[in-house]
Amino acid sequence: MTILDKIVAKKKIEVAEAKAKTTVEELQQYPLFSRTCYNLKASILNPERTGIIAEFKRASPSKGLINGNVTVQEVVKGYQAAGASAISVLTDPDFFQGSLADLTAAREVLTIPLLRKEFIVDAYQIAEAKAYGADIILLIAACLSPAEVKTLAAYAKELGLNVLLEVHNEEELFANTIENIDAIGVNNRNLKDFSVSLEHSYNLVNLIPSPYIKVSESGISDPESIRDLKQRGFQGFLIGENFMKTDNPQLAIKAFVAQL
Repeated sequence: MTILDKIVAKKKIEVAEAKAKTTVEELQQYPLFSRTCYNLKASILNPERTGIIAEFKRASPSKGLINGNVTVQEVVKGYQAAGASAISVLTDPDFFQGSLADLTAAREVLTIPLLRKEFIVDAYQIAEAKAYGADIILLIAACLSPAEVKTLAAYAKELGLNVLLEVHNEEELFANTIENIDAIGVNNRNLKDFSVSLEHSYNLVNLIPSPYIKVSESGISDPESIRDLKQRGFQGFLIGENFMKTDNPQLAIKAFVAQL
């Protein structure tokens, strides 16, 4: 059983418990459910921003605790001030020490798109994302069938959310190039063994159809990598651990952006 298998199995239990506590109808009454989402494409392509999707991540299955000393609001405000195009917040409690409360806390201080970084296996989680303040949801091809991706993306669009599809290889990409997806992210981290290589991005960039925003995810640790990825056709760059592993993620992104 891979780490991904374990996460998905736990996620199905978590979703069942959440549904028992709060119905979709109740989520629809949350104040944030009716807000209009910020547009991911517009923010990524805004010349005054960097294309960086900066992530708030306390921990991960491969690294354990990354940073337990900073608050979500201080970090994401710093990311936004430094020119990030969007913010990603992990909401998985068991493997990443995240929560939906982190998502709402981030929303309170942001005026750029906010991604609920989560292993989505059920439409209920998409309703949750909207209710807690997300603008973008992530669909991971490695843990969903193409039929599920299609259904979940259509539901997200009904709610006015942006959809980022994550792929790892040609097979996942070709099976899921459908409407209702705004951006395609190539995860440079193999979710089965957690090894990282930018070659995943290099191999797939020219196969992603041009209507989609092209995002390279994970393993980006220096400005030179962004310059290289941009030259090859990527417009978005999801960066997680690189900033969070420092004592001051806000200063880390500021110094990083100054070199771009």
